Amino acid sequence: MQALLQNFLAYLAVERGLADNTIQSYGRDLKNYATYLANKKMTINSVTQTSIISYLLHLQGKGLATASVSRNLASLKSFFHFLVRENVLSSDPTLNLESPKQQKKLPQVLTTNEVSQLLSIPDLKTVAGLRDKAMLEMLYATGLRVSELTGLDCKDVDLEFGYVKCLGKGSKERIVPLGSVAIRVLKDYLKRGRPELVSAAGCEAIFLNHHGKRLTRQGFWKIIKKYAESLGTEKTITPHTLRHSFATHLLENGADLRAVQEMLGHADISTTQIYTHLTRSRLRKVYDQTHPRA
Repeated sequence: MQALLQNFLAYLAVERGLADNTIQSYGRDLKNYATYLANKKMTINSVTQTSIISYLLHLQGKGLATASVSRNLASLKSFFHFLVRENVLSSDPTLNLESPKQQKKLPQVLTTNEVSQLLSIPDLKTVAGLRDKAMLEMLYATGLRVSELTGLDCKDVDLEFGYVKCLGKGSKERIVPLGSVAIRVLKDYLKRGRPELVSAAGCEAIFLNHHGKRLTRQGFWKIIKKYAESLGTEKTITPHTLRHSFATHLLENGADLRAVQEMLGHADISTTQIYTHLTRSRLRKVYDQTHPRA
């Protein structure tokens, strides 16, 4: 099982070109499944559709959310499809299994005022504050995923023409415009902040930690959590909250859905359309609160 798993993960990296974070997610799901099979004294050849359903029920019994169970099933489907493709198995036990239906939740977003308050918190008299301000402004200006933001190198940003080039899911490259405020703040960080942080020779990362190395996703999560606590809002604020706010505010102000899709790096426009539902619900709320005959 371990050898098959390693071959599968190599296939995801080399042939499908998936991002490291996605491959790690597959790996975690399948290692947990391998442990489950070992505890049940089952081999990969003895897996049936019924046993997979039992495993999914086992995950539900452990309290996993529907979305997590669905993700595990997706991992199993890809793995068993690979095993059939490689002639390890003659049939795919996941073939007719469907993911459990989950209720679509509208993403939580900040108001423009809340965004302004959040972005004003970093202390620009400190090196860390200059960096954090630049990262927050970049997130809100571009809608980048946190992994895309922390993965940026100096060569990926053109401050003269105002754009950033990033590598998204599936190693797909896209170019996103930068606003004037983000450009100004980033210039300030690159001039006064980054030179104080950089220590590793040849480190090309834009955003660095206090060791002078590339800031990690986990490191930025801690940073934004600290600022969210200072803001004092009941909303849960994560790096993705700024991505959601970016998309919602663009659409509220008349942006074209296709343009927002391209900036977010969504492969399918149906993923972007959830923001149109969000703007509609907000319009309804505004209408109900303000129209005299609502």
